[in-house]
Amino acid sequence: MAQRMREWWVQVGLLAVPLLAAYLHIPPPQLSPALHSWKSSGKFFTYKGLRIFYQDSVGVVGSPEIVVLLHGFPTSSYDWYKIWEGLTLRFHRVIALDFLGFGFSDKPRPHHYSIFEQASIVEALLRHLGLQSRRINLLSHDYGDTVAQELLYRFKQNRSGRLTIKSLCLSNGGIFPETHRPLLLQKLLKDGGMLSPILTRLMNFFVFSRGLTPVFGPYTRPSESELWDMWAGIRNNDGNLVIDSLLQYINQRKKFRRRWVGALASVSIPIHFIYGPLDPVNPYPEFLELYRKTLPRSTVSILDDHISHYPQLEDPMGFLNAYMGFINSF
Repeated sequence: MAQRMREWWVQVGLLAVPLLAAYLHIPPPQLSPALHSWKSSGKFFTYKGLRIFYQDSVGVVGSPEIVVLLHGFPTSSYDWYKIWEGLTLRFHRVIALDFLGFGFSDKPRPHHYSIFEQASIVEALLRHLGLQSRRINLLSHDYGDTVAQELLYRFKQNRSGRLTIKSLCLSNGGIFPETHRPLLLQKLLKDGGMLSPILTRLMNFFVFSRGLTPVFGPYTRPSESELWDMWAGIRNNDGNLVIDSLLQYINQRKKFRRRWVGALASVSIPIHFIYGPLDPVNPYPEFLELYRKTLPRSTVSILDDHISHYPQLEDPMGFLNAYMGFINSF
C-alpha cells in the first residue's frame, strides 16, 4: 500500500511539474483595443538606457499651462484616461508617464526601485520635452503622491535640474506612514523575503482582481474588462516579477517621512487634496484629520462618501470638477 501511495505521489509530481512550468510561463494577456490605442498614441524616451513610456497631448492653444500626471501603484498612466480629454480643454500640455517598473515602461530586474529614481525620471522627461524651465502643475495619485513630494523637496532646496512647481494636487496617497493601511497582499510581497519571488510568479488575474477590487467603492468597482486592462499593464514586460521590489516604496515612506512630509508642510505654492473618503488604504477620518493638522494651508475636496481609493476612475467628473475648481482659484 505504502509503495503504491509513493508511486501515486511521484506520478502527481511528474504531472504537476510541467503544468506549473506552463502556468508560470503564461504569456501576458493581449491588449484591449482601448489599451492598444493608448500605447500607440504614446511615445518612449530613454533614461539611463531604460525605455520610459509617456503621453504628451497638446490641448488648449494660447494657454501656457502645463499639467504633469503621476500615477499610483500598481497601475499606470492609463489611470488618467477618463479625465484626459477634460484636462486638454484647460491645459496647453497634458503629460503623463509610466514610472519605471510600471505599465509599458521597462521593468529591469534585479533593480533597486526607489522614489528618488522615479522623481529623477520625471525631471528627465521634462528635459527631454524641452520644458525643464517652465512652471509645472503636478497632479498625482497614491504612489505618485510620494514622487510629487520628492519633486517638491528638490524644488524647495533649489536643486539643479529640479522642476519649477506652480501647484500640486494630491489624491488618496499614503503620505503619512502612520495612517497608511497597505493591503495584505502588499504586506506579504513587501516583507516576504524568500517567499516574495515565489508569490510574484504565482500571482494571476484572479489573485490580482480579488486583491484590488476592495479598494474601490461598492458602486464604482471596475468592470472585468477594466481589471484586465490593469492586469495587462502589470504583466507587460513581466511586471508581476518586480512588484515586490516596487513595494519597497512603503518602507521608503517611513524612512524619509521627515523629508517628504516636511516638504509638503513648508512650501508656499498652492496645494490641494482630492479625497475619496471610503479609502481603506488611507482611512477616514484619521487620514484627513492628520492632513488638515499638518497642512492647514492646503485646500481639500472630499468626494461622495461611496468613492474610494481610485477617485479619478470611480468619479471622473467629480474629480475633474474638484481639480478645475482648485486650478481656477489662483
